[in-house]
Amino acid sequence: MLGKHRPLPRCVPSWPNRSGERGTLMLTRKEFLQVGAALGATLAAPAVVRAQARKRFSLAWTVYVGWMPWPWAAEHGIVRKWASKYGIEIAVTEVNDYSTSINQYTAGGFDALTITNMDTLAVPAVGGVDSTSIITGDYSNGNDAVILKDKTDFAAIKGQRVNLVQYSVSQYLLDRALQMHNMTERDVNIVNTSDADMAAAWLTPAVTAVVTWNPIVQQILRNPNAHEVFTSAQIPGEILDLCIVNTKTLNQHPEFGKALVGAWYETLAIMLSPGPTGAAARTEMAKLSGTDLAGFDDQLKTTRLYPNPAEAAAFTASPKLRQTMEYVRQFLFTHGLMGQGAPSPDVVGIEYPDGAVQGDRKNIKFRFTDRFMRMAADRTI
Repeated sequence: MLGKHRPLPRCVPSWPNRSGERGTLMLTRKEFLQVGAALGATLAAPAVVRAQARKRFSLAWTVYVGWMPWPWAAEHGIVRKWASKYGIEIAVTEVNDYSTSINQYTAGGFDALTITNMDTLAVPAVGGVDSTSIITGDYSNGNDAVILKDKTDFAAIKGQRVNLVQYSVSQYLLDRALQMHNMTERDVNIVNTSDADMAAAWLTPAVTAVVTWNPIVQQILRNPNAHEVFTSAQIPGEILDLCIVNTKTLNQHPEFGKALVGAWYETLAIMLSPGPTGAAARTEMAKLSGTDLAGFDDQLKTTRLYPNPAEAAAFTASPKLRQTMEYVRQFLFTHGLMGQGAPSPDVVGIEYPDGAVQGDRKNIKFRFTDRFMRMAADRTI
């Protein structure tokens, strides 16, 4: 959730992304999720057929602290090295807007994507595109926060207007916080507010409660009347950042998954190494994301990376992930984001490493695998 604003072409639907970027807002986020899902159902299949006969693949990424290893790895030849090992080519492409990257992946424009767990279910999965998460990269560990004006207790939010980006992870965070304090959204009044306007809105007397992400959180907390009363650190492991791959493409070309995972963990080992080598890598990543080393490192402190593939694999196979996805799918269903006329959150199946499924086993469109991470841990990739 870092980075600077870069304008997009007109008429590109977007909502604020994990980096705080914002394009021309032509649709609400809910409308975009519904359009993106429908688009995937009609356009994704031809791209899958084409994937059978080719050896060139693509990964799309957007600016976010947990995803900056990808462009750095591409620029330093690490992606090319791992792709060559498996006799393939991998293009690593930046998409300026997060929503656009999801739209393009759902339509078959990319084979792999950096994305959150919630948005994977809401757009490609609901839209009929079967995706597999091969890397559990990190979770927000304080990057997202509920902030109150002149109040230090979360309970004081009751009855207040709460400014946030509707249908985003901010609303998910608020929902979870309310649940944990025996309240619901009926106890507050949600005001849909652009991330670009959030910090300025805070300075107005009418705004007394906001939910947002870094670096906006850090900016608002510079005000002496701002108090952080709940953060994503209190729901660890729920706002996840993943690398997903089209499932049919992955099944036909597992070497693509192996190359991505190999490049990922080699890069993390370099960027997190002590001394000048790691600092130099992070400095370049910071520059690519529009900040400096100090800013990048500050945001890493509230991002729980999984640099150890064995640990990432263990989390992916744990009951904790299933509970998280239960919260996520219930949130999406309650807010009408599981597809038009969906009778329950069970309309889409989510499969886990042991074969267990949440939802419709006949309509599995979101899969978590620990296979490639375990291969990396065992050094068999």
